[in-house]
Amino acid sequence: MTARLQTIAISKHYDSVTALSATDLEVRDGEFLTLLGPSGSGKTTLLQILAGLVEPSGGRLLINGKDATHAAAGDRGIGMVFQSYALFPHLSVWENIAYPLRMRKMDKAAMASAVKDALEMVQMGSYAHRLPRELSGGQQQRIALARCFVYKPSVILLDEPLGALDKKLREHMQSEIRSLHKDLGATFIYVTHDQEEALNLSDRICLMNQSKIEQIGTPQDLYDKPATAFSAQFIGYSNLLSGRVEKHAGDDNIRLCNARFSVPIHVPEHVPVHSLLPLDKTPGADDISLVIRPEEARLSSVDDAYVKGTVREVVFAGSDFRVLVDIGEKQPFLLRCGRRDAPAPGDTVGVTWNPAHTAVVTC
Repeated sequence: MTARLQTIAISKHYDSVTALSATDLEVRDGEFLTLLGPSGSGKTTLLQILAGLVEPSGGRLLINGKDATHAAAGDRGIGMVFQSYALFPHLSVWENIAYPLRMRKMDKAAMASAVKDALEMVQMGSYAHRLPRELSGGQQQRIALARCFVYKPSVILLDEPLGALDKKLREHMQSEIRSLHKDLGATFIYVTHDQEEALNLSDRICLMNQSKIEQIGTPQDLYDKPATAFSAQFIGYSNLLSGRVEKHAGDDNIRLCNARFSVPIHVPEHVPVHSLLPLDKTPGADDISLVIRPEEARLSSVDDAYVKGTVREVVFAGSDFRVLVDIGEKQPFLLRCGRRDAPAPGDTVGVTWNPAHTAVVTC
């Protein structure tokens, strides 16, 4: 797939502070890429560099294969939806949405039709003649979305555009954004710190941490095959069991071992071979962690368990119960069980899982 945008060692420094480390990223033509990460991870800085709002300290930006590192924001052919709305306070809702079409000298009939469609998309048709100050924060955000989408740019940057919306409207707008992406065929680059939103919307997720890319891949790849402990913990909830890999003579099983347990593991291809200790090597410190998602674990008898412990808490979650089990690690082990199978706090239980449905990350 053709790269619509590409950064080559692009970076941003403010004196001694690194806002974005040298970053290489290709954004494919027509894809929905989400920049996900905690506050301060560099995702918004990267988005602002792509938009032309921040001058990079180093590196290059290519748009459609052409150098656009120092191109003016208005010359990049990119639309942007700001977290702060950036509506014109003296213009009505209708006039705010129509503004980019006026700048492109669209005829009045086509403009009126396009604005009407954009207002219907964000469920704001009855607010066309109001001023921004007469709208709630969520309503202003919907107008900001409509103003960007109305002129159908080929690349659209969205900086946490749904942050001000309530849950029901947020879910509706996620559906609308997915439909718009499909209908427009545009390249969307979307910034959020909401994991669920990223999983729902994205073709690929670029997970960022400490001013650099931690991992990039499809939502399923990041969830099922985290490359680092940070990835495993940031995308959904993960149980991490730390230990060392052992494979002994006469035993075909590879196991994760520490002072409290020895459990079979499936070593995926992305784990470096050097994580596997030679048979004649003296076991050293913990060097990997086993990642087990709560939905992959299940309660078992103590005799058949990989790990065992005491139930700390049982939380009702509607369709199931969430069970926290103290197994001697820093964090309790979280798993889900059916409403009829829930144990009681204080019970001694076993926990097991399918080794093939786990991931391994280096410590």
